[in-house]
Amino acid sequence: MPSLPWTSHATERPLKKLDDQVHAGLADLAMGLSPISLALAQADWAMHLAISPGRQLHLAQQALALSLQGALRGVQGRADAPDHEVPDTRFADPAWQNWPFSALKAGFQASEAWWREAAQVDGMTHHHRHLVDFFARQSLDALSPSNWPWTNPTVLQSGIASGGQTWIKGAQRYLEDWRQLQAQQLCRDPACTEDTLAPLPFAVGHDVAATPGKVVFRNTLIELIQYLPTTEQVHPEPLLIVPSCIMKYYILDLSPENSMVRYLVQQGFTVFILSWRNPEAADRDLGMQDYLQQGVMAALSAVQQRTGAERIHALGYCLGGTFLAIVAALLGGRQRAALSASTPHRRRSDTVPPDALPQLASVTLLAAQTDFSEPGELGVFIDEDQLKTLRESMANTGYLSGKAMGGSFQFLNSRDLVWSRNTRRYLLGQDEVGNDMMSWNADVTRLPERMHSEYLSSLFLNNALAIGHYRVANEGVALINLSAPLLVVGTARDHVSPWRSVYKIHLLTDTHTTFVLAAGGHNAGIVSEPGHPHRSYQMDSVDKGHPWVSPDDWAAQAPRYEGSWWTAMSAWLKERSSPAVPPPAIDPAQVLCDAPGTYVLRRYAD
Repeated sequence: MPSLPWTSHATERPLKKLDDQVHAGLADLAMGLSPISLALAQADWAMHLAISPGRQLHLAQQALALSLQGALRGVQGRADAPDHEVPDTRFADPAWQNWPFSALKAGFQASEAWWREAAQVDGMTHHHRHLVDFFARQSLDALSPSNWPWTNPTVLQSGIASGGQTWIKGAQRYLEDWRQLQAQQLCRDPACTEDTLAPLPFAVGHDVAATPGKVVFRNTLIELIQYLPTTEQVHPEPLLIVPSCIMKYYILDLSPENSMVRYLVQQGFTVFILSWRNPEAADRDLGMQDYLQQGVMAALSAVQQRTGAERIHALGYCLGGTFLAIVAALLGGRQRAALSASTPHRRRSDTVPPDALPQLASVTLLAAQTDFSEPGELGVFIDEDQLKTLRESMANTGYLSGKAMGGSFQFLNSRDLVWSRNTRRYLLGQDEVGNDMMSWNADVTRLPERMHSEYLSSLFLNNALAIGHYRVANEGVALINLSAPLLVVGTARDHVSPWRSVYKIHLLTDTHTTFVLAAGGHNAGIVSEPGHPHRSYQMDSVDKGHPWVSPDDWAAQAPRYEGSWWTAMSAWLKERSSPAVPPPAIDPAQVLCDAPGTYVLRRYAD
């Protein structure tokens, strides 16, 4: 667009900078969210409610009925949840049965029920209804009487019984966390590494990420680790694991007793895993194409070169699974094109030529979405103005900080990850029982500006992969071309990749598909080692040409099994593997260093 006569690019730049500064300030006040998106959602709700007197009357009647019901329950001191409520662990202590705490609990639960109903107003857009409902729940969770010392009977009783010691310990915990936060704020050096940050509770390479292996390939984006065999024979088809780049890879190689990597090695597989480099500001221009080509495709090529295998099993977790599905569909399209004697168009800039990539013996996707039309709670962060706000924030740094990303995931489940934790730590003075997953969760990663923006815009906002508009190296990608057998795993309480969204891959592909619905959430449901108590899963398979079965119908009829789904995964992979042979030797000339490598050790304060 040409400049107006009285303006110039020299004057436009500072004016644009002024806009960016104002937008950034408003976003900070709104906890990194777009205040315009939030205001539009509230206005949509308020205006539709204002012109709906019948709905207003209904909500008034509901408020009166819930108030009377809550008052009656509070007086009676009943501890059971109302008929419409799932039992709430925040109020599990029998002390909540006693007045006045029973009245506080009943009034709070009545407010929750009313707001759930009030957020549903006809005429609102789906996204605005989602925003209003989500933030109403977040606000109520913050105001829960369980979060405050003078309204929580457990806090009062424990403090009195201990002579105030639990309150003193809670205050000490708060001061410890505050000092640690201040120390993190002081460490902003781009070269801030393991040595300058507080050590993790579980040391990487010693307590976690400790499965023996060698780094056998490295480029500017990834390290490739090959694990040492522990069985006399292995299946000829190696297994490449593609973790998500929004997390350190060792979520799949935690302590030895709950390491998926170690388990698969013990099952007779030659296992490789991709370790993403933690980016810095200079990596701001790394995009989706880089992560697909220099990441997944380069790793596939390296595995084939180092083992000589013609066929490879591939497994992807979370965003890594989405990346893997894209590459698998691309390879399937190339294979179909080769069979039809046509030559697919390829840019000269491709980093990995088609003939350097192996055939996929199988594809396993763990909590990985390929259709983003129903992304669950993450959808509250995805609209045009939210992405604009995020781009403005990343423009100042060149990346999305690990702290910001971790905060977003905490925000999605703030009841358990923020408020319940604060109650235990600061009000009850309880020490946290640390574990390897909590240590891993504190080891945050960044995402490059361009990659994160492209990922949210193309996949979440425009759903380009599901509708066939996504391209890699100038080639169209259609998931229908994915020809390898699929093992797809969803988890029942996943806030990041809802299992019904993961299940939609049945609509997008036409190949043998085994679907597993595991107990647990996005992380705990995947890290479900054999022997873990209270674990179960459902599993069923369909072949090529299968009819559509809705997710709820599938869940109603799929067989249920007790125990870990890892055993079923191992059996499924073995069925699609060749007879075992002696393990391939690792060429010493290709070894760069011991596992866990160097990229996983890079940490930043933000």
